[in-house]
Amino acid sequence: MNNKYLEFDNWLALAIGNSRLHWAWFKHDILIENWHTPHLPTEVKCNQLPQEFLSPNFVQQNFTQIPIYLASVVPKQTKIWQNYTSLNLITLKDIGLKNIYPTMGIDRALAVWGAGEIYSYPCLIIDGGTALTFTGVDQYQQLVGGAILSGLRSQLMGLKQKTAALPEITFPKTLPPRWALNTDQAIASGIIYTIIAGIHGYIVNWQQQFPHSQVIFTGGDANLLAKYLHLQFPKIAQKTIIDQQLIFLGIKLVCQQRRKK
Repeated sequence: MNNKYLEFDNWLALAIGNSRLHWAWFKHDILIENWHTPHLPTEVKCNQLPQEFLSPNFVQQNFTQIPIYLASVVPKQTKIWQNYTSLNLITLKDIGLKNIYPTMGIDRALAVWGAGEIYSYPCLIIDGGTALTFTGVDQYQQLVGGAILSGLRSQLMGLKQKTAALPEITFPKTLPPRWALNTDQAIASGIIYTIIAGIHGYIVNWQQQFPHSQVIFTGGDANLLAKYLHLQFPKIAQKTIIDQQLIFLGIKLVCQQRRKK
């Protein structure tokens, strides 16, 4: 079959985050592959995808033009795609949830909508990215609300930038000593224990209101945060799950919705 016809079955989801691009290749409604890249440095041409930012498997398909469903929280990166012919820009108007406020991040809205449709409502999404966000939706698909703070690595970067004498560290695979006797462990202790205590507090409060709710970690630090939570609060952690594809599930819902119109 001519490759030109095959292209209509394939499409890309692109979520532009604060620090990275998150890509997913779909065939019909099946997610074939996803990957992450740095932000694009230059504008995209009308019918030409940036090959160096695509996965090798996708490039091998030799698609000349393919629809892209784009959700962005970085206006400068959104502008880079303005000339691409098959661009489908996602906005909050596409989200099938109630009570969304006008300045809500499209990434949060897509992730919690995708989670609710797959795992059922109510649900609480904990997204461990550049920002650590909490987003909750009730059983009526209505946004209850949420919270935003600096993520694990953003807190570390903030310390490094504002305090010249502090070293750059990597986060340990297990919990550090709470009462540290060296600077590296003291930094890890301060960031990790306060963040995990905060996550625990939000989950407990949420489950008091919605005892049968799903609690789902997503984002780049999802696995690490879930592991720390399990080590510190195992009973709470046992009731959580990890799904790194939530934003892509939300984008897929938008794609399906637009096909019906």
